[in-house]
Amino acid sequence: MFVDSHCHLDRLDKTPSELEHVVNDASKASVEHMLCVAVSVKEYEDMLNSVGHFENVSVSCGVHPLHNEDVCSKEALLKYAKRDEVVAVGETGLDYFYSEDTKDVQLSSFIDHIQVANQLNKPLIIHTRHAQDDTLNALKNNYHESTGAVLHCFTESLEMAQAAIEMGIYISISGIVTFKSAKELQETVKQIPLDKLLIETDSPWLAPVPFRGKKNEPKHVVEVAKFVANLKGVSVEELAEHTTNNFYQLFDRVKRKSTAKQI
Repeated sequence: MFVDSHCHLDRLDKTPSELEHVVNDASKASVEHMLCVAVSVKEYEDMLNSVGHFENVSVSCGVHPLHNEDVCSKEALLKYAKRDEVVAVGETGLDYFYSEDTKDVQLSSFIDHIQVANQLNKPLIIHTRHAQDDTLNALKNNYHESTGAVLHCFTESLEMAQAAIEMGIYISISGIVTFKSAKELQETVKQIPLDKLLIETDSPWLAPVPFRGKKNEPKHVVEVAKFVANLKGVSVEELAEHTTNNFYQLFDRVKRKSTAKQI
């Protein structure tokens, strides 16, 4: 069985019945669980209303670094993140590729998220792009390894991946790895240990080949798994077993169903 460790089901622009089909289609494709990741605290309740009733969907709470207009106080973040249904803090992080002029706001918010995650002992979901040094420094100065974290939709250097792994942080790979232009990322993935690897869709964005250009869905995480397995020279079954077990180890508030079928 597979897990989509990072998706945005509430961003698929689907009616409730259509969203139910999306979740069912993922289950039929052997995707046993999906983590729906928040990008804004002020939109958290709407997200929860959309997906909270699905038994095989969990939720996080946080503010995406590109949602600067939604940045909230540390107290407001804590208020929501401590709720029982929240299994992780984020997504948070730094993105200097799209918004270098908001570095100070992003960094302050990121540190707040790290500290809230430490306080609640809930893992961090980290977005990082063209901000390697500041991301790693913020983690080194504030993050407790026992908290747990993942660099999601990873596209940075092997050196950054290795530095994060040394802090006990997982690396999550999206459909970008299937793109012809992603040669450097593909070489990096070959070097990431299986026991620190996760897979995701980041849907509705970044659909993997052969669905590139179409709206992404959690069921397509299977294509990511197939591609990564081929890169690493292991079977899809072995890749699925490792990444699924890694997911439940990191997001330990998510309860795995003992009746889940094996692929």
